[in-house]
Amino acid sequence: MLNARAAVVLDAGADPRLTDVQIREPLGDEVLVRIDAVGICHTDVSVAARFRKLPMVFGHEGAGTVVQAGQTATPRVGDQVVLTFASCGACRNCQADAPAYCERSTDLNMRGGRRDESSALHAGGAPIGAGFFGQSSFCTYAIAGSRNAVVLSEPIDPALAAPLGCSVQTGVGAVLNVLAPQPADALVVFGAGAVGLSAVMGARIAGCRTIVAVDPIAQRRTLASELGATATIDPTTSDTAAVILELTGGAAAAVDTTARPDVLAVAVGVLRERGTLALLGLGALTADLPVAAIMGKGLTVRGVVEGDSDPQTFIPRLVDLHRRGELPLDKFVSRYPFDDFDRAWAAAKAADVVKPVLITGAASS
Repeated sequence: MLNARAAVVLDAGADPRLTDVQIREPLGDEVLVRIDAVGICHTDVSVAARFRKLPMVFGHEGAGTVVQAGQTATPRVGDQVVLTFASCGACRNCQADAPAYCERSTDLNMRGGRRDESSALHAGGAPIGAGFFGQSSFCTYAIAGSRNAVVLSEPIDPALAAPLGCSVQTGVGAVLNVLAPQPADALVVFGAGAVGLSAVMGARIAGCRTIVAVDPIAQRRTLASELGATATIDPTTSDTAAVILELTGGAAAAVDTTARPDVLAVAVGVLRERGTLALLGLGALTADLPVAAIMGKGLTVRGVVEGDSDPQTFIPRLVDLHRRGELPLDKFVSRYPFDDFDRAWAAAKAADVVKPVLITGAASS
């Protein structure tokens, strides 16, 4: 067992607290990763608030260095890796290069792993929940599988690598892998958080002629403009649908990151004939949609998980885009020392920053 420090949710509804833990050695195709940076995602905040199988360590945007590898692991000691979602590799969807829709996805990513002697983490001699998204990377070390540890051929800043594992691949992937807009198309993004801003960058990479970002926070609208939006809208002061229709004449595609029923209705309403709405947000479980409009205009409403990506190929593509200046990730990353976890978590809950990223001592030294 290796000593580590983790942010642990100890009580139902409570915020994580930094706690001394122990982490076991990797087995089989697992790797032990020294976490150099880890992003805080809205999913961490929302799931932690309602999770009841405690204690539990969250975190699913880890980036770091392999320090130990199991006998059948693909990454090797010394490799820089980005940790992403887990998948089984054996089901029909994984075999069809669609691991985001792995038939075992819920068990591998959301259950929190086993709480017996095989658990990756222990505290005070007792096993605690680990394995969130196959990593539980709110810890100075994490165990991950070879399928969800993506090796980078050349090192990059860990703080910029970390969000690639979820937020960035979700937003950029939804545009490039699913919507695939043409240069003449108009695309609208509802919600300019990390995922939405990544979608804006994806639309710019795709060459969309019009990119509209909708968000009530002025700072995020400004950032969206810097990242490629040709227009921004404050939904609290404007008739959002009317402005979008005036700007676009009807959008070919829309991306929703809010999961708000009222926003989804607007998103459907601003699409042109045969347009597509990509649903990325986790929030409301149900929403009323205008079925007559969807049918009459031949619209597509499409759920998208993790950008429909195969991380082993898509994350290296994102790294290449970053190196070429197409993904200026530093514009929305805010760095915090790992020991300042409480402040970073509060900033994420309050939406004070777009993407808080925790930096460990190893990465900052």
